[in-house]
Parts: sequence; structure tokens; C-alpha cells
Amino acid sequence: MATATITTARGTGSVRLAHGEDWLTVCERGLLIPGRGVAVLLPDGDQAAVFMDRSGQVYAIGNRDPFTGAYVLSRGLLGSAGGRPFVASPLLKQRFDLATGACLDDEEVSVPVFAVRAD
Repeated sequence: MATATITTARGTGSVRLAHGEDWLTVCERGLLIPGRGVAVLLPDGDQAAVFMDRSGQVYAIGNRDPFTGAYVLSRGLLGSAGGRPFVASPLLKQRFDLATGACLDDEEVSVPVFAVRAD
């Protein structure tokens, strides 16, 4: 029987999001898989989608897809357009800039962006 190895981010520091006046620790950096997202339930009931790109940069945006209302952005595919990282919604495929939250397919739509500290 073969076993699979999952490659995770280097380092054992924490990933923290700015939430109100505080920094909220959401996971250990080593648990993030480059190119994959995770959903985080925030204390106020909202959700964030946290991503690590293949270069090790960590981003966090709101997890709610504004086009459908579903909390699914953490399941989206990462890519880049013009050197800017984005996540494409798994439902209708709209792309959201991970640094600004702006929708690349509809300039009137955006998602929240959280400041991130990744040790």
C-alpha cells in the first residue's frame, strides 16, 4: 500500500488576522498547503478564507461569495492575472484579487480583506 506525503508551508509560526482591535490566531503556518485555502470561523460569526500562494505569501479575504451568498471562496482555485494573485470562486468562477478584495470580473463588487501576520 502506498502512502501520500502532503507538503505544507515551512515554519512553525502562527497565522493571525486583524479582527477589530485585536489579532486573532487562526492556525499554525505549517498547516497551510500552498495553493489551497482554508475557511476560518471568526468570533463574530463571520468567515474568512485564508490562502498561501506557492511563494509562501499568506492572504485572507471574506469567505462569502457576493454573487451567490455562499461561503465558498476558501474552496476556490488560486491563480494570477497581471502578476496579481486571485482566487476564482468555485461556483460562478468570478476572480477576486487576494490583496485588495476587488472582483476582477466586475469592478463594482469586492470582498473584505483582512490584514495578516504570518510568523
